[in-house]
Amino acid sequence: MTPMQYQVEGAIGRIIFNRPHALNALDSATAVAFRDAIRTVAADAAIRVGVLEGAGRAFMAGGDVAELAADPQGNTPRIMDPLHEAVHQMVELPIPVIAALHGAVAGAGMSLALAADLAIAADDTRFQTAYCRIGASPDGSFTWHLVRLVGLRKAMELTLLSEPVDAIQALSLGLVNWVVPADELQEHTEVLAQKLAAGAVGAYGRSKALLRGAALNSLPEQLAAERQAFLDGAAGAEFHEGATAFLQKRAPHFLKPKD
Repeated sequence: MTPMQYQVEGAIGRIIFNRPHALNALDSATAVAFRDAIRTVAADAAIRVGVLEGAGRAFMAGGDVAELAADPQGNTPRIMDPLHEAVHQMVELPIPVIAALHGAVAGAGMSLALAADLAIAADDTRFQTAYCRIGASPDGSFTWHLVRLVGLRKAMELTLLSEPVDAIQALSLGLVNWVVPADELQEHTEVLAQKLAAGAVGAYGRSKALLRGAALNSLPEQLAAERQAFLDGAAGAEFHEGATAFLQKRAPHFLKPKD
């Protein structure tokens, strides 16, 4: 069984963690496969939306503790280095990435859920930071994203105490965007992915970059970035179609990828 499945359905690229017997725990082979899948998405201009999913009963129950414990100094980089490369490239993708979450979302699985642009969770999802419970500190961009999503004080609580958080609590904290019945997760994810795929992907990419860079810029720097991004978009076919459709009082048709 391969630890990762990559499926293309039209303009949607699906990355499916595929170690259901281990609740998709992230081992070195899975980390490398994830990195390679993100590289594949980045290289395919026809992909307009990325989706992260987990096979079986969970999205991902953390890192593979058995592999890590067998050789902490040797195996940690074998898992963490490709994971970090994948997360960095995923965050910088000029397309939206959706995390479709169910069951256990812990440790590295929670890191990936936080790093996605949008997250939809089944009502049976349970989140747990988990790192400190095994004497480890977070990785996979966990600390970078968690502080920005919930603030420092709440991030400290979630990380240090590592108490489980259910789907409704996660929604109230801003860890996910939507909670849906477990048996409707696939349907709702598909509707969201198709909606995004039909949209202005170039505008999504520029907006995504602006939002992710906002916390790092001064106001003058952010205003300059917004100005340049708008000018870049105004020169493209997406803006022409969007503005024309608006003036003609019709729905726009954004057909070309990454205009």
